[in-house]
Parts: sequence; C-alpha cells; structure tokens
Amino acid sequence: MAVGVFDLFSVGIGPSSSHTVGPMRAGAVFAGELKDAGVLGSVASLRVDLYGSLAATGRGHGTMTATLLGLEGYHPELILPDEVEERLAAIAETGVLNLAGASGEGVELPYAVEDMILHPLTVLPRHTNGMKFAVSDAQGNVLREATFFSVGGGFIVREGEEDAAREELEESKKELPLPFRTAAELMGRCASKGLGISDIMFINERASRSEEEIREGLLHIWAVMEACVETSLKREGVLPGGLKVRRRAPDWLERLLKEDKDRNDPKYWQEWVNLIALAVNEENATGGRVVTAPTNGAAGIIPAVLYYALNYAPGMDKATQADRDDVVVKFLLAAGAVGVLYKEQASISGAEVGCQGEVGSASSMAAAGLAEVMGGTPGQVENAAEIAMEHNLGLTCDPIGGLVQIPCIERNAIAAAKAINAAKMALWGDGTHRVSLDEVIVTMRETGKDMSHKYKETAMGGLAVNVVEC
Repeated sequence: MAVGVFDLFSVGIGPSSSHTVGPMRAGAVFAGELKDAGVLGSVASLRVDLYGSLAATGRGHGTMTATLLGLEGYHPELILPDEVEERLAAIAETGVLNLAGASGEGVELPYAVEDMILHPLTVLPRHTNGMKFAVSDAQGNVLREATFFSVGGGFIVREGEEDAAREELEESKKELPLPFRTAAELMGRCASKGLGISDIMFINERASRSEEEIREGLLHIWAVMEACVETSLKREGVLPGGLKVRRRAPDWLERLLKEDKDRNDPKYWQEWVNLIALAVNEENATGGRVVTAPTNGAAGIIPAVLYYALNYAPGMDKATQADRDDVVVKFLLAAGAVGVLYKEQASISGAEVGCQGEVGSASSMAAAGLAEVMGGTPGQVENAAEIAMEHNLGLTCDPIGGLVQIPCIERNAIAAAKAINAAKMALWGDGTHRVSLDEVIVTMRETGKDMSHKYKETAMGGLAVNVVEC
C-alpha cells in the first residue's frame, strides 16, 4: 500500500523502530507463516542470523529480545510493556522460546538471546539491517527460511519480494485521488485544488479510511504520545543499559511546576518543549510504549512541537477541546505528508543515512506541522520543512554503547527547538525560498550514501568510540 500517515505514526515499543519494531514485526510475520503453512508442529530447531547494524548495535537497541518476542507471535503495535517484561523474563529464566505461541498454539524450543548468530561486519546487499530466519525438523531438513530487512520506521521488506512490493506500491498510488512523490508535486496539488498540505493528505487517507476513522486514529496517536510522557514522568533513577544515564524529566517537571505554576508563562515555552522531548525519549530508552514519529530514535520531536502548538500558538488560550483536536489532526496530517516525501525520495533509517534521516526528517515534519496549524500557506509550510532539514544535514548516528540514549535523547530536544524556529522563520517569509525541499531531501540522501558506515548506527565511530562507556 502507498505510505500513509498511519505508517509513519505507529504504536510500538522502544528503543528503536529499525532495530526493535522492525525485527519484532519480521519475527511475527515468519512465525505466522509457519503456522499458516502447517509446518509449525514439525519444527525442532531454529536459527536466527543478524547482519550489519542489527548485529553491531543490536544488544543496546533491544534487537535480540524484540526478535524473540516477534517469533513468539507478538506484534509491536499490540504488545503491552507488562507483556514484554513477562515474556522476556520467562525466556531468560527457562531458556525456552514458545515459537508462534502468542496465539496459544506454539512449539516450545530451547532458544535464547545467546543462540543468535551475529555478523556485525557483514552487510547484505539490500540493506545494512538484515536478518535471516530458518527452521528445521528433527532430521535437520530445512522446513522454511526467510530473509528480511528492517528499512527504518518499523518498515520491513522481504528478500526476493522487493520488486513485487515496489510494483504494489506504485499500483496503490494510482488509487489515491491526489498522489505525490515530490514536494513539487505536492505543491502542484495544493495550487490546482486551492487546498493546504494537510487537506491533500486527508483526501488521500480517505481512499482507505472513513473521515471518522482518520480523525479517531490520529487522536489515538496523540493520546499514546501523551500517555508516554505521563508514564515517563513517573519514573526515576537511571536508564537501563549500563551507561548510568540519569532520568532528568521528573526533576525538570518538579522545577517547572515551581517556577511556572500556571503552566502558561510564555518565557518557559522552551523548557516545556525540552521536557516533553526528553520524557518521550527516556521512555523510549526504557523500552516503553512510544509512537514512531517517524522512528523511535526521533520519537520525542513531534510530540514536543505539537505540545508547543497546543499551548503557545496564537489563540490556543481560548481554544475549545474540539479546536485542540482539530489542531492535532491537521498537524499530524501535514507532518505525515512531509514524511511521505522522505520515505519516497530518501530514507528515514539511521543505519542507512545517519541520524539526519531520523532526527532530521522528524524535525522537518514537525516544522511543517507547526507552520500548517499556525496558518502557513503551502509555500511557507514547505519552506519550514526545508529549513529544518537543511540544518540537520550530515547528522551522524553514533550512539554510545549502541544505546538510544547519548546523544539521542538530548538531540530530540535540540531538533524540536530547531523545528519551532524553522516554522517561525518560514512564517515571517512569503513562502518563496532559494532552496527547495526536494533539493534538500536529495542532498540528505546523497550525503547518507557518502557517509562512512562508522557513523550509521554501528557504534563504530564518533561519540561511540571517543567517550568511555563506564
């Protein structure tokens, strides 16, 4: 299907969309196929191989445990944090995996994290995030095998089906009333129809959902984002993983409530934006429930900027709940439209193009959403998205210890502020600008291709090697 807003904003668990959500999704697909093919009862052994970035930073990103949960038949958008903890504890204690057991009819196999085979220096041709599954019977005969690639944002592609998937995608676009692949095409649609960017996206979403389903779905996405913040603010101590990174969000909230008692003093807007971004990404680092926006590593940017829109945009002090809901829907649709451009023309995978593809695209999407709800013209909204990405070009992905903590958490807060500034700068202009959004997206893609693999989620360069972990 054509990429839509609910593909870019999907509920999952942390800490990484490409290293946690994607592998879990791939494992669940493979487990489901074993059951559907009627071979599950004959399975006596399992082999899992992880390649490239999945192997290099898999432990810190929760790849191995997420893959195990997927193989048990759990899906990232449905599993709850309590279920995650319960099943992982059981596997660790017993050393037994219940293959496809989430539905109640699995096969128990002696298998744990330690049994996975890692190939950190081997990159499969299609993508650096590769994984292979194979099951055999008691005689050692391979019953079924499959190779998947986690290409960013929780999206997965199966080896051998790339061309078919591409053809299906192109066919599905023909069903859209107002398809677009580039910002130029999107601007053309807006001009010919006299509509805003969020309107174009809304019309396309109606090809597969009713207006009520779209609205309810987007408000649910925002509710999960808010719940993520609330959960994070109740946690204290240090983040898991060994870096001993202290959670800052709860302390920041306590201080802010003392200094900004009514939560409406405009001089504190940036502190609140920082708080939201930090809270989301601290929860993500915990392996909690978050929304890919468009990835887990960049999950805090859009919630933080949307919080700004709902609390500091002109007129919001007098807004009704219905008005606020309208802002949420409009913001996410406009942000989603820009996200489609990155997904179509470049990448949102840190393992493929560096953090410019994650934090950069999220900042660009957030800037577009804010400019849209603040009354920007399509040209101003495009300009906001372009400014935000232009100043994230070349951003590396170099997580210390392979954990989505340093520099990831603070990076979300910085990128949220960039998005807000980009929107404000664009709204002070008339929508005309020298560099187009398409040119910046192509530049990001080419920069990612030229970037050394050391700086693309391998933990082999940058801060990951220049900062002592302990």
